[in-house]
Parts: sequence; structure tokens; C-alpha cells
Amino acid sequence: MFGNTEALAQVIGAGIRASMPTDVVEVGAAPDVVPSDVTLLVVGGPTHAFGMSWPSTRRDAAGMTSDVISRHHGIREWLGALPGSVTGADAATFDTRVTSYITGSAARAAGRRLARLGYRIVVAPASFRVTDVQGPLAEGELDRARQWGKTLGTRATATSSGGLTY
Repeated sequence: MFGNTEALAQVIGAGIRASMPTDVVEVGAAPDVVPSDVTLLVVGGPTHAFGMSWPSTRRDAAGMTSDVISRHHGIREWLGALPGSVTGADAATFDTRVTSYITGSAARAAGRRLARLGYRIVVAPASFRVTDVQGPLAEGELDRARQWGKTLGTRATATSSGGLTY
């Protein structure tokens, strides 16, 4: 909603791209079926109400800004409509959450959903901190995200040829 998760997705994608071809796609523009040539799927979203965002939490967040980044459905709806993995691709998840009081994790919930769909979760979910509901990202989080992406890309190159970050 505020651009923090998008900024992380871009630098994670850049980190992965150091090892393999990678596209970064906003969830509202993501395909209904993950293409068969995707060998690493990385899904990220903001933590709302202790997990993945809901339509109601996105409406509340949209009311806080005039410049909404994501106007479509969230990862909850996208993953809910996604058919199972046809390739058994690797997957990883990340989220953003406020440093002071959010205890839930959109990344953990998304990882569980991806595992049920047949994706192999290759690393523990990553959480990146924002200083307040609207951000900004906490100091050092973009660098940490870039390194996390590089690590994902390096691990994936042994068995893959292309990645996609949502």
C-alpha cells in the first residue's frame, strides 16, 4: 500500500538476478498460473492483522494515503486462487512488519499456503522491518533484503534457470 514491500521486492529481485533471470511482478499483475519455467517463486506482502492482508485491512491502509501502490487483490487472494505447483518449484516468502508491535507474519502464512500447493519452501520466511505503519523501512533493511535475494539466487542456481518475485 505504501511502497515498502515493493521496494524490498525490487532489491530482492536484483539480488536474485545476480545469479539467474528474474522478473518482479506486482501481485495485481501476477498471472493466474505460475509459468512452468519458473523454478524459484518468491512471494512477499505486508503483515496486516497478524498475517496476510485482507480486503478490509487493505481498505483501511488505502485510507491512510492518497498514493496507493497496490489497488488489486493481495497475496492472500492470489495464493487462494492459484492451482497447485505443476513443477514442484522452490519457493520463499518475505513480509514487512512494524518494528514495535506486529507479532504475526504474512510470510509464514504465505509459506504455509505455498507448501500446501506443492512448492518446496527452501528458506525460513524473512521479515523486514518498517518503522511505522506507513514506513519507512528501518535502517539497513534494503541491504539485508538484497543479500537475502543474493543468497536465494545462489542456492537456486544449482537446480534452476529462472526466478519470479511477486
